[in-house]
This record gives sequence, C-alpha cells and structure tokens, in this order.
Amino acid sequence: MLFSSTVFMFLFLPIVLLLYFLSPRPFKNTILLGASLIFYAWGEPRFVLVMLFSIAMNYVFALIVDAKREEKTKVKWIIGVMVAANLLLLGVFKYSNFIVDNINELFGMSIDIPKIPLPLGISFFTFHAISYVIDVYHKEKAQKNPIDLALYIALFPQLIAGPIVRYHTISHQLKERYETFQRFAYGTKRFIMGLGKKMILANGCAYVADHVFAQNPGSMSTSLAWIGIIAYSLQIYFDFSGYSDMAIGLAKMFGFDFLENFNYPYISRSISEFWRRWHISLGSWFRDYVYIPLGGNRKGEMRTYWNLFIVWMATGIWHGASWTFIAWGLYYGAFIMLEKAFLGKLLIKVPRFIQHIYAVFIVVIGWVFFRSETFSYAYSYIQTMFGLNGTGLWDTDASYYFTQYGMVVLLALIGSTPFLKLLMDKVEDRAETSQGIGIFGRDIAMTSYYAVILVLTVIYMVSNSFNPFIYFRF
Repeated sequence: MLFSSTVFMFLFLPIVLLLYFLSPRPFKNTILLGASLIFYAWGEPRFVLVMLFSIAMNYVFALIVDAKREEKTKVKWIIGVMVAANLLLLGVFKYSNFIVDNINELFGMSIDIPKIPLPLGISFFTFHAISYVIDVYHKEKAQKNPIDLALYIALFPQLIAGPIVRYHTISHQLKERYETFQRFAYGTKRFIMGLGKKMILANGCAYVADHVFAQNPGSMSTSLAWIGIIAYSLQIYFDFSGYSDMAIGLAKMFGFDFLENFNYPYISRSISEFWRRWHISLGSWFRDYVYIPLGGNRKGEMRTYWNLFIVWMATGIWHGASWTFIAWGLYYGAFIMLEKAFLGKLLIKVPRFIQHIYAVFIVVIGWVFFRSETFSYAYSYIQTMFGLNGTGLWDTDASYYFTQYGMVVLLALIGSTPFLKLLMDKVEDRAETSQGIGIFGRDIAMTSYYAVILVLTVIYMVSNSFNPFIYFRF
C-alpha cells in the first residue's frame, strides 16, 4: 500500500486515525502495530513473515548485547554475527539472483535458481534493525517490550520508503508522546505538501522521463535527452522528498517526531554538500554505522580514501542489485574523494554560480547511471546529451514534451529551491503582523492554501486512477 493510493487516503488512514484516537493510551502502540502490519501485508501478505522474523531475531540480539555489554570482546563478536545475519537476510532476497547471474556470466556456468521476489522496504527495515542493536551496544537500553520494538521497525509512515529513523531518536517516544491539535494540524499540512509533490510534480515529471528513457538514445535528439534527464532528476527528488514529507506528517499526527530527510539538495555547490542535503537519514546512517566504525578520517589519508570507497560502494549496492547502481555509488565517491583531496579548495575560489553549475551538472550525469538498466544505454545516452551521436539538436519529440510538459518541469524546478518556502514564510509573517488580518485571518489564509493543494492532488489522483469508492462496495 502506498501513501498516494486512493485506498490509503480514503479507507486505511481514516480508520486508523479513528481507532487510534478512540483507544486508551496503553493500547495505542498495539493499534499502530496492527495497522502497520496490515499496511505492509496489503500487497504481499507472506512477506510480513520475513519482517517479523527480522524483528524477532534482532529483539534477541539486543537482549544478549544488553546482558553481555561488560564483556567487550564477546559483545563485539555478537555484533558481528548480528550484522552478518541481517545482511544475509537482505542479500538472499535482494541480491541472490544478481550474484548467480554474474557467476554464470563470469565462469560460463548455468546455475539455475528460482527468481526470488523482493519484499517491499526490506532495505529500510533491515537498516532500522541493525541500527537498533548497535544503539543498544552504545548504551541505549534494550527494548524489553516486543510490541514496542516491532512498532519501531514496522511503523507504517517510514516502513516502505523511509526516512531511516534511528532508535535512539525515537525510543522515548515509544513510551511517552503527546498528540495535540497543533501537532496534528502541522502533520496534516506536511502530508498534504508531500502528497502534492508526489502526485503533481513527481508524477508529471515521471511521465516525461519514462517516455524519453523508453526510447533508443541513438535515435533521440540532444535536446530530448536533456529534457528526459532533467525531468528524471526532478522526478526522483520529488518522489523521495514527497514520501519523506508524508512520512514526517503522518508520524506527527500520531505524536512522533521524525528528523528532516531532504534540504533542497539542488541548491548545493559541491557534491559533498549535495549528500549532506540529499536523503539525510541514509547518508548519516552510512557515516555513523559504516564510515566511523571503519576509522573515518582518523587513520591517515590513504585509509580515509579506502573507507570512503567502501561506504560509497555500499551505498550503490544498497540502492539496487545492478552494476549501474554500484557505478553510480562509486561515481559519487570518486568526486567526494577529489573534493577532499584538492577540488574542494579550488571550488571555493570560483564564483558561487560556477560552484552550483558544477554540482548540478555532476548530479544530473549521475542520474543517467541510476536510471539506466545497462552501461551501454547510459553511455549512449550521455553521448547523445553532448551531441556525439549525430542525432541533431532538436526534433519533434523534444518540441512536444517541451510545449506540453514544460510548465510542470518549470514548476518542479522552482519547487526544488527554497523560493516558495521563503515566500510563504514571508506571507505568514506579514499576515501575522497585519492589523487587518491578524492570527485568525492568517490561519484561514494558510488553511485555504493547503486546501487548494489537497483538492488539486485528489483531483489528479481520481482522474488518473480507478474509482476510489470501489472499496466501499459490499
């Protein structure tokens, strides 16, 4: 089930909210856990067993670590076994077919295994579980209540697409949190903004990107290639950040506080800054649970670069079982190493707009590898982007997508900067200080603003989907 689906909007969420706020405090976590399991099981019920196995396994690991924490050597071995067990579970479902296919191709073998389906969100709930046990190792108290631990890992706002929520940032909220009208109102506003990002901007850009990337890059014009990759760059940003906004908003409705996950990454002036702004929870996870334990930058220059290589290769592998994902991760790792070695010092000496052009250009090229299924497609696509395929600068397809979807892409470009947020903040401040409007008038104005976004989004959902009321038929 997805946040942007009609069944979630019109059936699941209203029922869960009703049950949650009508239930006594001791039963609220149980209600949320039951709702989260239903949410996850909606598409593939059997994969709930995989997640429950992961929860049970790490529940036991954490209790052992908590009990043996004074025995340093033994605990480190337990942590090692825990990490290996979690990665094995992830690897079996996510990478088995990829590994076997590469062995067959490399050694000319014909090993045959059945195609293993990928459980939704397995990368996210595996990382949640690993961070939980490691946080216990770092003096966080082990969770004795299995329902509370299961809720932390399976909580539906962050289950499918993140953000990756650290246990130490939410442990106290599992026991004690407060739901207020103000927090619920903020959560609703945040959810609506995320829904608008996903349904209007991300889906609008996705239509362009999907149709362009479905073509042979050797036959498309240079302009069409750029239109396609710009649309995809905006699609993936509004897809991820939209879901993060919806997750943060949903969590706020139920009294939870999630940390921010995106901070306008396309205004960055270096690749290092881009990754401090893009998918913040993932970047900080790899920093705290991989890079720093490997030694970080504390063991000399060459060891630092080696650690960065491992982190960025792991980042690519985490995103998907494909060599193009691995290349994408190492591509960013290479630029971060270059910036650390000398490029960063050179960048600060040039005008800011050149720094910005550099960062955006590198990121956009990187998305070609991320979107392409093969290296040959990515290579040919990049050639077309730079006019090296001899396909011409402009064609009728470029004219069509430019005229028909140029406004959506332009709105997405504007929305990827802080401009609209700064504008709305200024309007709010002016409305609050205006004698003629006052706080009450400001609230009406802002409510109307978000209501318009919600109405537009729902119209988009209904017009591009099936009848949302079908689920109410008996």
